[in-house]
Amino acid sequence: MFGARCLLRALRSCSSAPCPRHKPSAKLSVRDALGAQNASGERVKVQGWIRSVRSQKEVLFLHVNDGSSLESLQVVADSSFDSRELAFGSSVEVQGQLVKSLSKRQNVELKAEKIEVVGNCDAKAFPFKYKERHPLEYLRQYPHLRCRTNVQGSILRVRSEATAAIHSFFKDSGFVHIHTPVITSNDCEGAGELFQVKPSSKIKVPEENFFSVPVFLTVSGQLHLEVMSGAFTQVFTFGPTFRAENSQSRRHLAEFYMVEAEISFLESLQDLMQVMEGLFKTTTMTVLSNCPEDVELCHKFIAPGQKIRTYAKKQLSNWGADLHTEHEKYLVKHCGDIPVFVINYPLALKPFYMRDNEDSPQHTVAAVDLLVPGVGELFGGSLREERYHFLEQRLARSGLTEAYQWYLDLRRFGSVPHGGFGMGFERYLQCILGIDNIKDVIPFPRFTHSCLL
Repeated sequence: MFGARCLLRALRSCSSAPCPRHKPSAKLSVRDALGAQNASGERVKVQGWIRSVRSQKEVLFLHVNDGSSLESLQVVADSSFDSRELAFGSSVEVQGQLVKSLSKRQNVELKAEKIEVVGNCDAKAFPFKYKERHPLEYLRQYPHLRCRTNVQGSILRVRSEATAAIHSFFKDSGFVHIHTPVITSNDCEGAGELFQVKPSSKIKVPEENFFSVPVFLTVSGQLHLEVMSGAFTQVFTFGPTFRAENSQSRRHLAEFYMVEAEISFLESLQDLMQVMEGLFKTTTMTVLSNCPEDVELCHKFIAPGQKIRTYAKKQLSNWGADLHTEHEKYLVKHCGDIPVFVINYPLALKPFYMRDNEDSPQHTVAAVDLLVPGVGELFGGSLREERYHFLEQRLARSGLTEAYQWYLDLRRFGSVPHGGFGMGFERYLQCILGIDNIKDVIPFPRFTHSCLL
């Protein structure tokens, strides 16, 4: 195995391929080409897909996009190029000079010297038509092609930027990233809506069960984060989770992504809420700063009138029956269409791991939800029950003592007050983009009776 010094030495000694005698055209993304400050005729190469073709008597205009930005790069070519192959949807490689544009619509354009069609596209058979705005419901029928549309491109760029912003927030705040397992023997939520994992019938397993115990696709990484919070004071995970809910509603998916965090030496919901609020605000401000055109496209054509603003906090204490989606949305509207923290839920409604507030006769737990406009619940969190005897009694009443003996062990060996939360990533995207259906903010939606690709 390489030692650290040997590895560094090997990396330094690596050399790239020898430079050719003639300097090739610099390869640029469309985003970089559009952002060029001094377009003075330097030769560049751009690769992408044709979004539009316009032919005049002596000039051919193409708009080429490679997914790096919402805006396409205008390519100006001589009419001698064969425009029959240069069709909407075709992939091309264009070499030429990057020059200032005479048009007011763009700062630069590419004066083509060579255009190579890499892959043809039959525009008549292609399900998306140039200049036609297709409904999101229609795009859902083509999960293998819908990423080529402007609206899906914008959503996916925002998704990528939000992912990076979330990781940056946690890193800057001193959190350690933990890869929690996808296969687990735990049911964190206790709802029973699980996908069981079994080997295919072609595999012969000598034991009755491959893992010797029943295992499932994870519904949450929380319990594994709690294990890690015994060694690291701040941890988080960000990955896929699964729920076998028989629902085709606009709010549910069978596979979705969760952002989850756990913080040790945490003794108040207020401190937990500050982290939740910081994550929401920091991520949103980063997205608005880095993807303004993409966010604006969604607000203009999908959710007219949608606005993102810096939110204030309002707190409500509630006791009684559980809150349903219509109740959550009513609370948000009642408080002025801003995010609302709801705290201290009845103990009977919540899982065994939430901390008992010991506040009879209400008898609540230290739980918190963040409700947001248009979506309802976005964050859910709580202080965890760190007191051994309280947790032991809760598990005994639920008949879970044997299955969660390891969880009790965490309280026996150096337990500390701690808490954490989870945020549904797709619901977050719905919130900031104003997209009504959760199936439109994930690249490949999985839900009951549908698993295309």
